[in-house]
Amino acid sequence: MNVIEWLFDAQLHIGNQAILWREIVGNMFGLASALGGMRRRIWAWPVGIVGNALLFTVFLGAVFDTPNPINLYGQAGRQLMFIAVSIYGWYQWSRSRNSPTHVAVAPRWAGNRVRILLGLGMVGGTLLLTPIFTALGSFEPVWADAWIFTGSLLATYGMAKGWTEFWLIWVAVDIVGVPLLVSAGYYASALLYVFYGVFTLIGFFVWMRVQRRAKLATALS
Repeated sequence: MNVIEWLFDAQLHIGNQAILWREIVGNMFGLASALGGMRRRIWAWPVGIVGNALLFTVFLGAVFDTPNPINLYGQAGRQLMFIAVSIYGWYQWSRSRNSPTHVAVAPRWAGNRVRILLGLGMVGGTLLLTPIFTALGSFEPVWADAWIFTGSLLATYGMAKGWTEFWLIWVAVDIVGVPLLVSAGYYASALLYVFYGVFTLIGFFVWMRVQRRAKLATALS
């Protein structure tokens, strides 16, 4: 068995529960990407893409004949969305790669108008996608799957734009994501979502501090 076959089929057994190692590894890549995003490093994007590719196969359990036969179409679909938006973010941040500080983006507030649009987008996207995911046969409650997909899209786009508020969108995603993943039996992802929730709050305050320092440096210059 080569490394790729092992990664695809290997399982961790805890009691009577079987967890795919690629679910664990995919989420660890996601956590590493979040760390890179907090530090505003370009490598966050390609690292995240690797994790997305792995998790896409995990959340289509029935399709890929995994130990968990539950399909979460919103979770699987958002991995493809992540890859597409990450390519955009990678391009956006790489435009500043020659910065002396090697920092790809300067955090800033999105502003009230954008915040309103993001809020409407969260609600509207959830309402739009819920019947679509229902027709595909996604796991109940389907609105939660749609909420996670929509929030993930907006948060990833916000990260690419450098809006500090994107961290708070992730918090909203994690609050819904943890109970959904537990009920669907994706325990490794649910546990990582708990860490994500704490991490995203830390990231939010880190970016706020960066903004304050930049504002102070501008005032003193």
